[in-house]
Amino acid sequence: MPVNLELKARFASPGRAHECAAACGASREGTLVQQDTYFRVPRGRLKLREFDGAEPELIFYERPEDDAERWSRFTRETVGNAPALRIVLTDAFGVLAVVRKRRELYLFRDARIHIDEVEGLGTFVEFEVTGGKTAASVATMKDLRDAFGIADESVVRASYSDMILAKRISTGT
Repeated sequence: MPVNLELKARFASPGRAHECAAACGASREGTLVQQDTYFRVPRGRLKLREFDGAEPELIFYERPEDDAERWSRFTRETVGNAPALRIVLTDAFGVLAVVRKRRELYLFRDARIHIDEVEGLGTFVEFEVTGGKTAASVATMKDLRDAFGIADESVVRASYSDMILAKRISTGT
């Protein structure tokens, strides 16, 4: 199973996030409009990701939720008929949450930088360093945190699905 190093943080200004990405030399790869449907599974997380203009993906991942920077093990597979697959997975497991976001994607070294506008939650910056469990991955994460000025208090340890669920519980919707 591939492994990456992840960090997610609240970021008040999308414009400032774009400036930080440009200043560190990251290349802008485009905009992704995504819907992630999370299913209730006995361990880890399973989501069906649907994109505007791209093939849907089924993604399973496991990671600790208590660290700021987290090693995540994941499997990702492109799938065909997303609506039919969503029905099968919903029947089998039930839907946990649906997350809709607009994601600006940048690439920096062996990392993906996501500037996310998440429906109902706000703006976040997410780093995914894809080089495996290496000193180089840790160094890249440090360089990204420094370039974006990510302080420990702005780091979010929950997944977007957990945040959507918490918001639903707190508002009673």
